[in-house]
Amino acid sequence: MNSVIDLLTRHRSIRKFKPDPIPGDQLQAIIASAQMASTSSSVQAYTIIAATDPALKKELARLAGNQAYVEQCGLFLVFCADLNRLRKATEQSGEVFHQNTESFLVASMDAALAAQNAAIAAESLGLGICYIGGIRNNPDGVAEALKLPELVYPVFGMCVGVPDQEPSLRPRLPQTAVLHENGYQSDRSDEGVRRYDETTRKYYEERTGGKQSITWSRSMADKYRQPVRAHLKPFLEKQGFRLE
Repeated sequence: MNSVIDLLTRHRSIRKFKPDPIPGDQLQAIIASAQMASTSSSVQAYTIIAATDPALKKELARLAGNQAYVEQCGLFLVFCADLNRLRKATEQSGEVFHQNTESFLVASMDAALAAQNAAIAAESLGLGICYIGGIRNNPDGVAEALKLPELVYPVFGMCVGVPDQEPSLRPRLPQTAVLHENGYQSDRSDEGVRRYDETTRKYYEERTGGKQSITWSRSMADKYRQPVRAHLKPFLEKQGFRLE
């Protein structure tokens, strides 16, 4: 339909990068794009940490579950929800800073919106990206490595670099599952999932040469049959967030 939509619909996660560093002007353009993302009431409650030091990237790769591409990519960005800056601004104005679950959600969403703008900007420059949720595997270690103050937490990381692979597009849920008109339609969602299970089964069979045949529903059941990263709530509370 147009070049922007074409770029968006060709997104793939890249997990193998060439060793090329990211030029400073490209980094600045990516961050400038991130900063123009929508933000609730202009609070801009996020901070982006660019990890370029090889030793730091190696440590972050270890903390994220020994994901080698964190260390190998040209640039690793960590998107942090940041209420620390807002608290300082509020208190400097002579007011008491009140925070709760809403402010926590706002900071998390602001970080995610900025990150997606950064991802699109990077891909428009011919770079590849991969979100790294594993940065939350050991949030205490990440907070220490990045010297995060109170009221700041790492939401996720993002590998950025020159791609060294051409992975196929991974199919998404059909629009019938995610687009509902004038209210939630469970039957529409359920039918979309049934169709998607067949699509994903065929996708994994083709991708693995018949060695793996798994549906989306089965993979989600495997992922959520027990609590995921249950350590996050105690960590967030230790960082000073009030989830109330």
